[in-house]
Amino acid sequence: MNSRAIEILVGFFMALGIAALVMLALQVSNLASFGGDNGYRVEAYFEDIGGLKVRSQVAVGGVQVGKVESIDYDMDTFKARVTINIQEQYNSFPLDTSANIYTAGLLCEQYSGLEPGGDVDFLTDGDVIEITQSAMVLERLIGQYLFSSAGK
Repeated sequence: MNSRAIEILVGFFMALGIAALVMLALQVSNLASFGGDNGYRVEAYFEDIGGLKVRSQVAVGGVQVGKVESIDYDMDTFKARVTINIQEQYNSFPLDTSANIYTAGLLCEQYSGLEPGGDVDFLTDGDVIEITQSAMVLERLIGQYLFSSAGK
């Protein structure tokens, strides 16, 4: 009977360890939040989104306020259209809010950062963020440096 109790205890700790690994994998892959479709959607157009991906975080001052919902290519403007789902409790971003693409962390994960403006009217569902700054692409920066230093 003592052997049976040890087997059950070992099985319990193995299941607990596997559950912890699954939760860690979900956190790393940014899939941890299963819900969260409540909120409002805004669009932003970028020349270059770099490595931005669907489900990347959208942050203001380091606080996550939403996620990237979809990324498409707009054939009318020839730009990447990024649809952002902002959580409903953050419903007071001014209309002249700007969107940027930043790089964070050791894995160079890219995310979108919002910078609120000063307008008295607020973004609502379906609005477009007009002021955007594309991602910094390391290869492009190196190419510009090499091109500028080759002429000297």
